[in-house]
Amino acid sequence: MTAYETLTWDVDGDGVATLTLDRPDALNAFDLTMARELERVFLVDARHDDVRAVVVTGAGRAFCAGMDLSAEGNVFGLDESLSPTPEELRAHLTEAPYHDGVRDTGGRVALAIHALPKPVIAAINGAAVGIGATMTLAMDLRLASTKARIGFVFGRLGIVPEATSSWFLPRIVGIQQALEWVYAADILTADQALAGRLLRSVHEPEDLLPAAQELARSFVVGRSPVALGLAKQMLYRNGAAGDPLEAHLSDSLAMFYTSIGDGKEGVAAFREKREPRFTGTASDLPRIF
Repeated sequence: MTAYETLTWDVDGDGVATLTLDRPDALNAFDLTMARELERVFLVDARHDDVRAVVVTGAGRAFCAGMDLSAEGNVFGLDESLSPTPEELRAHLTEAPYHDGVRDTGGRVALAIHALPKPVIAAINGAAVGIGATMTLAMDLRLASTKARIGFVFGRLGIVPEATSSWFLPRIVGIQQALEWVYAADILTADQALAGRLLRSVHEPEDLLPAAQELARSFVVGRSPVALGLAKQMLYRNGAAGDPLEAHLSDSLAMFYTSIGDGKEGVAAFREKREPRFTGTASDLPRIF
């Protein structure tokens, strides 16, 4: 397990990991160290087979107050000597200087979260502004405290929504609501975010984290990690497909491989009226796309 400067990480006996953004004196503001550490968590630690789901929350009274704007130079860590074109960025995405000097750091974190074939739940305990709001969009569900305040405030800073939020936000709340929130750049209460369908539920502060952890536990205990991971891939990918045939193709392969894997145990357990003992792992999913 890696030691982190800006995060804490704990995994319980059911495989539910709690990831805490841990810069409470700075309201858990997002800096380049946190960006690197979050990317590593979701690409490495969260992929271990003892982790079945991840709950993300913040230490202290904030979830994440946005980008730390106190850094010298380009606060986003970008190389201002470059003049990148769309063609250059696409062709050299993982190469220097584009990987570190052009790519949005929040977007790299969001892509790592999205790629994890396990449930990821945000427990938004306080202020979630800018990247503090957009990073949660790549998570599968969002629960919030009554004290949460959420803001897509980019217009006030003269910048744009980042962290792949232009893909996620309209899919979660619809294009009209997404545009209104981005245009207005207002701070939303938890009830406003709930009414706009950004949140699954709102909880009293002391109940938030236990509710998120119990929800995560209900997703993974007695469930096949393979079936869960494939279902996550299928819903995200096929929800944006242009034709249902694309869903049929991946559904067919997923059904084929689960039916000869954990599906055999699931059917046997159902017939024998016992709890299933699944052996598949999310680190070894069959390729269906």
